[in-house]
Amino acid sequence: MKVAMLDPSLFTGRYDDSLCAALVGEGADVTLLARPMRATDAIEPQGYNYSPHFFRRSEALRDRLGEGRAFRLAKAGEYGLSCALGDLTPLAAADVVHVQWLPLAPADRLMLRRLKGYAVLVHTVHNAYAYHADAGVQGRGYRALLDEFDALIVHGDTTRIALVGQGIDPARIHVTPHPPMQLAAATPADLAAIPDPAMPRILFFGTIRPYKGIDLLIDACLQLWQSGNAFELALAGKPFMDVAPLLEKVRAAGFADRVLTDFGFLTEGRLDAHMAKADMIAFPYRHIDSSGAFLSALHHGKAMLTSDAGMFGQLPDGVATRFPAGNAPALAQALLPLVQSAAIRQEQGAQARACWTKMGDWKGMAVATIGIYKAVLAARA
Repeated sequence: MKVAMLDPSLFTGRYDDSLCAALVGEGADVTLLARPMRATDAIEPQGYNYSPHFFRRSEALRDRLGEGRAFRLAKAGEYGLSCALGDLTPLAAADVVHVQWLPLAPADRLMLRRLKGYAVLVHTVHNAYAYHADAGVQGRGYRALLDEFDALIVHGDTTRIALVGQGIDPARIHVTPHPPMQLAAATPADLAAIPDPAMPRILFFGTIRPYKGIDLLIDACLQLWQSGNAFELALAGKPFMDVAPLLEKVRAAGFADRVLTDFGFLTEGRLDAHMAKADMIAFPYRHIDSSGAFLSALHHGKAMLTSDAGMFGQLPDGVATRFPAGNAPALAQALLPLVQSAAIRQEQGAQARACWTKMGDWKGMAVATIGIYKAVLAARA
C-alpha cells in the first residue's frame, strides 16, 4: 500500500515521524511530504521517504526575511500556487493521501479537489476547531474541508463528539488513541545551556499561543510568589502572541529573577533539557483536544499540572494535578502543594511515568491506521 503523508508546514514532526516509521513497519510504502527541514528539526526518517515538496522557495528566503509578515506572505503565496497549479503527481499516484495538517484552508480546498477521484483521502483531526479558533484567515473554511475526506481520524471522544456536533457522519470518524512520544534526547551541550534550578522549577514549553493559558499561569505564580512561596518559572518556546505585557507584570511585581525565558524555535534536545531540569511541567490550556506536548513529557516522570480541558479531563486520577480550565485562582490553589512539597512532586511524577509505560504504542497505532485505510479502499472498490 502506497501512502502519501502530508504535513506541509511540518507542524508535528515528531508525530509524523513516529507514525510513518510505524506504518513502514507494518508493510506500507510511505512518503512524508512537508517543507525543507530546518536546523531545529530532529526527525530522521526510518524506512520511509521524506520529500520537501512544499515551501521550498519561501524556506530558502527565511533567513533573509525573518519570521515576520513578509515571510508569512511569501509562504502563503507559494502554498496557494502549489495547491492550485503545482505538481500533485506524488499524491495522485498514492493509494492513500493522509493529511495531518491543513495549513491554509482556502488553498487546501483547491488541492483536495484536484485530488478527488485519485487517491483515498484521510485526515487526522488533531483539534476539532482549526488552530483552536486562533487562526483567522488561515483556518477560515476548515470545517467545509472535512467534507472532502473519505475518513477522519481523531484521538479521543472529545474530538469525535465535537465533529458529530458539527454535522459530520459518525461513520466517517475513527478513534485511534494518541500514543506517547519522546523527543530527541538532550545532549551534554543542551543540558549545560540550561541553568540549574535554584529552587523548584515549573516549566511551560512549546509554542506560546493564547489558548494555552500562559497568562493564567503567570497570574497564579504571582499570587503564590506574593504569598511567600519560593519557586521558579521557565518559559521555553516560540511566542505567537505578545508576551511583553506578561513579563512586565512580573517585573513590576519584583519577581523578574524568578522567571527564565528561552524564546524561539528550540531544538528537541533543548526542550528535552528543559524537561530534565524542571520539577513540574504545566499545561494550563483553556481548551485542547489532545496534547502531543503532554504526551512527549510523560516519560520524564515529573509532576504534571493541567487544566481539565479535553484529554486532560480524562486522565487517570493521580497522573496530573488538575484545575478548572480558565480559572487562575484555582490554578494557584492546585499548584500550591506541588511547589511546597518535594514528596508530592515525586509521588505524582512516578504516577505520570507509570501512565506512560501503560499507554498504547505506535505499532498499535499503525495497525489501526492501516485498518482504516483498507476499509476505505474496500468501500470505494
